[in-house]
Amino acid sequence: MKKWTKGRVDILLIIILLFSAGLNFYNLQNAGTNSYYSVAVKSMLTSFHNFFFVSFDPAGFITVDKPPVALWIQAIFAYIFGFNDFVLLLPEALAGVVSVFLLYLIVKPKFGRNSALISSLVLACSPIFVAVVRTNNVDSILLLTLMTATWALMKAVEKQKLGWLILSFALVGVGFNVKMMQAFMVLPAFFFYYFFATREIKMVKKIINLVISTVVLAVISLSWAVAVDLTPESERPYMGGSETNSVLELALGYNGLSRLTGNNSGGGSSSGQQEMPTTNSTEQTQNSDQTTNSNSNDNSESSSTNTQNNEGTSSSSSMQDGGGNPPSGQGGMMNDGSSQNSGMFNTGDAGPLRLFQSELSGQISWLLPFVLFAVIGLVVTFLKTRRYTMQHHFSLFWLAWLMPMMVFFSIALFYHHYYLSMMAPAIAALIGIGFTTLFNFYKEEKGWESWLLPVGILVTSLFEALIVYQNSSSVSIIWMWVGIILGVVLFMLLVAAKSSETIKHTIAIASILSLLVLPIYWTAITITKTGNESTPTAGPTSAMGGGRGGGMQGGPGSDMGVPGGMQGGSGGNMTRGTDNADDSNNSSNSSNSTNNQGNASQMQGGTPPSDNGKMGGGEMDGVDTELMQYLEENYNGEKFFLAVQRAQSAYSIMLNTDYAVMAMGGFGGSDPAPTVEELEKMADDGEIKYFLISGQGMGGSGNSDVTSWIQENCEEVPSSEYSDDSSDNSSSSDNTDNTDIQNQRGGSSTLYVYKGK
Repeated sequence: MKKWTKGRVDILLIIILLFSAGLNFYNLQNAGTNSYYSVAVKSMLTSFHNFFFVSFDPAGFITVDKPPVALWIQAIFAYIFGFNDFVLLLPEALAGVVSVFLLYLIVKPKFGRNSALISSLVLACSPIFVAVVRTNNVDSILLLTLMTATWALMKAVEKQKLGWLILSFALVGVGFNVKMMQAFMVLPAFFFYYFFATREIKMVKKIINLVISTVVLAVISLSWAVAVDLTPESERPYMGGSETNSVLELALGYNGLSRLTGNNSGGGSSSGQQEMPTTNSTEQTQNSDQTTNSNSNDNSESSSTNTQNNEGTSSSSSMQDGGGNPPSGQGGMMNDGSSQNSGMFNTGDAGPLRLFQSELSGQISWLLPFVLFAVIGLVVTFLKTRRYTMQHHFSLFWLAWLMPMMVFFSIALFYHHYYLSMMAPAIAALIGIGFTTLFNFYKEEKGWESWLLPVGILVTSLFEALIVYQNSSSVSIIWMWVGIILGVVLFMLLVAAKSSETIKHTIAIASILSLLVLPIYWTAITITKTGNESTPTAGPTSAMGGGRGGGMQGGPGSDMGVPGGMQGGSGGNMTRGTDNADDSNNSSNSSNSTNNQGNASQMQGGTPPSDNGKMGGGEMDGVDTELMQYLEENYNGEKFFLAVQRAQSAYSIMLNTDYAVMAMGGFGGSDPAPTVEELEKMADDGEIKYFLISGQGMGGSGNSDVTSWIQENCEEVPSSEYSDDSSDNSSSSDNTDNTDIQNQRGGSSTLYVYKGK
C-alpha cells in the first residue's frame, strides 16, 4: 500500500472519493425527492419571507417541521441551478463525499494513512449513510456539519487555540439549526475530548474555554428559534409540528424528548392519533411484490391503477415525523399487537440487542463486532505500555460519539432507520483505528492478542452472514455463504501466514476489505431501488420503515388518508408510492417531478400557474384532472387555491403549479392551525373558497372543529360538477380512477365551497 500513498497526492484516497461519488450520484436524477421538503423549497424561492421562515406553501401559512439551514442550502442551489430533483439532491450527495474526505483528514494525523484510508472507505460504503445522502432529507447536511465541527475540535486540541474550539462548538450550533436536538448527540464526545486531551492547558482555563464555547453554541443554536418566536404570529407562518406555534417547543418536545419516549409532544392533540390508520407489518412490507402481483391478476385491465393506488398498503405507518403525532398507541403500541417496547417505525423491540435485530442490523451494524475487537485491542495496548497516549484520547472520542447513540437507538421509541447514519462516522473511524491496532499485534505473533485480528475477522464475517440470513426472504441465501466462506478462508490464511511480512500485510488488507463485501452489496441494492426518497432505509428492506415527508413517507403510496380527489406526491413521479421499493411496477421518473422548472417563479400564493409551472412535461400526475379543471375554472385569484387536510394532499398541485394550497393541520393534519376563528376570517376576507375534506377526517380535536365548521358553513359541491361518474365507476378506467383512490384512502372526499354568510 505504501507505494500508492507516497507523495502529496494520495491515489488511494482519490479512488475512495470517486467510489463514494459513484455511489452517491448513481442514477441520482431518478432517485426521487422527499416531496414535503421539495414543496417547501419551491415555496421558499417565491420570497425572502418564505425563505427565512421555511414556509411550506408560497402564501406563508405554515412551515415545515425542521429548522432552516439544510433547506436554505437546497433553496440556494435551486435558485442558482434551477428547481429540479437533481439540484435538490446535489448538496446532500456532495456532502456525503466531503464527509468521507473529512474523516480521512481527521484520522490520518493520529493513526496514519492506512487507518485513514480504511476509515474513509468504510464510511463511503456504509449502507444507511449512502441511503440518506441520496435524498433531500436534512441528515447528510447535519453529518457534514458535525464532521467539520470534529475537524475544528481536533485543531483546537492540536494548536490549543480557543478560536478553533469556538468554531467547533459554533458549527454544532449550526447543526442544531439543521435538525435540532439530534446535533447535540455528539456533545458528550466533544466535551470529553477537549477536557482530557488538552493536558498542557490549566484546569481553570480549560473550563473557561469550554464555558465560552458553550455560550457561543447556545447563541447560535437558538438564534433562528428566538428570531422566529419573537416575530408576531400574525407576521409569520405557523410553526409546523408544534402545539404552541413555537420553535423552542418544537425543538424540546416533538423533535427532542418525544424521540426518546415516543410520547406526543407536538403536532396537535393526541386525540387525533386514532384517526390515522397505522400498519406495522414487516411481512406485509417484504411481500409487497406479491400484493401487487395479486392485484394485477385479479383485474388485469385495471392493474395499473390498482398497482399504483395499492402501494400504500405496505406502508409501515401513517404516523408523522414532524407536523403531527406519533402513531396511535404511545410507547410503540402497534395495531399488530407489538409490545410497548416496539419502535414506531418497524425499528424492533427496545433493548440492549436492538441494533442486532433484523429490523436494524442491515442498516448500520455490519461491523460492530469488529469495533468490539478494536476496543479490546486498545485496552490491551494501554495495559501493556501503561501509557495513555493521544491515540487513546482520539479513540475514546469516537467511542464517546458512538456509545451514547447506541444506547439511545436501543431504547428510543420514535425514530426512523436513517437516523442511524449518525453512528456511521464513529464506526468507520473505529474500524480504521482497530485494524491498525490489531494488525500490530498480529504481525508480532506474541501472546493471545495476536489472535484478535483473525478472530475479529471471522466473528464479524459470521455476523454479516447472519444479517443476510435475517433477510433471506428478500435476498439470495448465496450471499450468506459468501460471507461465511470469506470469513473462514481469510481466518485460515491469517493463521497460516507466519513467514513473510509482505504476505501477512497483504492477507490482512484482504481480510479487512472482505468485511466490506456484504455491506457494499447492501449498498448496491439500496442505490438501485426506487421509492426510497422520503424515509430511506438500506438494502432490500428499503420498503419498510414508516414514512412521510419530514421524516415520514407521504406521497401516493402512504396510508395517510390522502383525499380521494388527489394523491400526495413523491418527488414528482406522483403516481408512485414512496414506500414500495421492491415493487417492480414502480417506475423511476422522479427526475420529471421538478424538471424544466428553471428558477422558481417569483409569484405569490394566488398567482395562476405559468407555462413552465407544470412538471414532467406539463402532466398533472397524481391529481384528478377533472377536479383540477373545475377548481381552475372557478378560481378568482384567492390567496389559497384550495384547502386540504394535510400536507400530502397538497404536494401534486404545488409541485406542478404556482398555486398556494393551504395544508390545514400541517403535515399530518394534527397541528392546531388554523383555528376556527382564523379560518372563518380568511374565508370572509376572500382568501380561501374551496375545501377538500376526506371521510377520514383530520387529527386533533381542534382540527376536528375546523372540519365541522367547514361542513356546517360551506356548501357541498356535487361530484357530478367535476367528475364523470361513468368513467369513475368503469372497471377499465385509467390511473385517475377516483373510486379506487378514495377506497384506498379510508373514505371518499367531498369538495366544499364557501359562499359567505
